[in-house]
Amino acid sequence: MALWRGTSPLILASQSSARKMLLANAGFEFEAVTADIDERGIQASSNLSDPREIALLLAREKARAVSTGRPGSYVIGADQTLALGSRLFNKPAGRPQALAQLRDLEGNSHELNSAVAVARDGKIVFEDVSVARMTMRPMSEAELSAYLDAAGDAVTRSVGAYQLEGLGIHLFERIEGDHFTILGLPLLPLLAFLRSEQLIAV
Repeated sequence: MALWRGTSPLILASQSSARKMLLANAGFEFEAVTADIDERGIQASSNLSDPREIALLLAREKARAVSTGRPGSYVIGADQTLALGSRLFNKPAGRPQALAQLRDLEGNSHELNSAVAVARDGKIVFEDVSVARMTMRPMSEAELSAYLDAAGDAVTRSVGAYQLEGLGIHLFERIEGDHFTILGLPLLPLLAFLRSEQLIAV
């Protein structure tokens, strides 16, 4: 039995391997499409400072950008911000910046704000933001260097220089929040919405 009941294909406006894995593991067949937007430009022009609002804005813009070219389809946009107090982090550009981020995060608690938005015909029909609180263990320079050596280029693909589903798990002493939020797609509220619209069979 097919899980998806929509008349048009489900679309994920992301090429994130973690988000694709979460949807696929939940039994969905979908198309992954890159959302061609200027994230940093949109963020700068919005004048927003709240990390949850920024994540939600970018999730909306991704969903809308792809949705306008896919009439009738439900398009999922998602974004995630990392905040240490009032300070926002972006993906590190290379190892030196990754090391600097880890130095700031180690021994402290930060928040991951994961937003999801669903668009249809260019209109947002659902949105949600979930938060996970992550506490990184204190680490020596030698431990940070060893982690960066082991993780390699992967540290530049995620904000905070870690991927929790991989070697990044070694950095943490406590995690408060669900797995889906941490990986960047609040799946439970998304499923609840799709179910309420009778778009999934389960």
